[in-house]
Amino acid sequence: MQPRQTGSLERPARRVTSHDVARAAGVSRAAVSRTFTPDASVSEKTREKVHQAARDLGYRVNYLARGLTNKRSDFVGLVAAGLDNPFRTQQLEHLARALIARNYRPILLPTSKEADSATVIGQLLHYAVSGVIVTSDAPPSHICEECAAEGVPIVLINKGEDYPFVDRVVCDDRNSGYLAADHLVQAGARRLAVVAGTAISYSSRRRAEAFRARCAASGIDGALVPVAQNDYRCGREVVPTLLDLGIDGIFSVNDYMACGVLDGLSDAGRRDGSVRVIGHDDIPQAAWGAYDLTTFLQPCDIQAEQVIDLLTTRISDPEAVARVEFTPTTFINRRSA
Repeated sequence: MQPRQTGSLERPARRVTSHDVARAAGVSRAAVSRTFTPDASVSEKTREKVHQAARDLGYRVNYLARGLTNKRSDFVGLVAAGLDNPFRTQQLEHLARALIARNYRPILLPTSKEADSATVIGQLLHYAVSGVIVTSDAPPSHICEECAAEGVPIVLINKGEDYPFVDRVVCDDRNSGYLAADHLVQAGARRLAVVAGTAISYSSRRRAEAFRARCAASGIDGALVPVAQNDYRCGREVVPTLLDLGIDGIFSVNDYMACGVLDGLSDAGRRDGSVRVIGHDDIPQAAWGAYDLTTFLQPCDIQAEQVIDLLTTRISDPEAVARVEFTPTTFINRRSA
């Protein structure tokens, strides 16, 4: 047999360890560990020496190994569903950036139904995450129970359920519902409706309830037109029903579905301004010329900071009383209403 030819390939270099960095910097391994641990006490001189040695050697911290050693990693799980909705993309981007700015590492775990929760929980706990953030469309119950049993802090976004020691950040949906009804009435609409999948979304339910309550207070019937999902397809498909009811003022509980409503109105030849449409979230597509959608800004940057503040406080004080923070909304007036 001929010996295996390796050509010019060389054996990969050994992975640089914290021992190597400590030796090169002339410090202890503990000093290296403290240098790369957020908020750990280390002198500026030592920090500079360690960082310089790490750069020279090409050293990178092994966060998974650190998690095994410390029983808790720097990872934070982001549990999300409805990733087809552009708002969810915005929300996750801001959450991820805010986590990174606080020296945490986000792990995205998509889920779509209650049955997915067991798989998601297993993945989270295998990584010894420092915390978990659950966004509005993801099922929280099993995740909350399992994380609580493991002592893992958790924050829910736009969820109505109360759990002991679990914090929540909730959009000011009631204000949005009230203002949507007021604006449509002031714009001249007389037959109003809210399009919402209230059974599947806490935010949708709150927005719809507030909208209908405001309509009733104004002496106007605010119909609830239910949909299976709060998505583009359902928005487009519900338009014939809305037109059959003679609706001339529509509040869609999110922009994703509102874009479908507007395209459905175009299909029916009714994009002449006779039917006014308001959405919610101010996704990038809302400002496109094809939609020019009147909506409510749900500020993902503010929301992300609220979430991370609650999470870091919960990590520091696991026994603190559960708290709820409200994210403000801003009315954005465009041509659709």
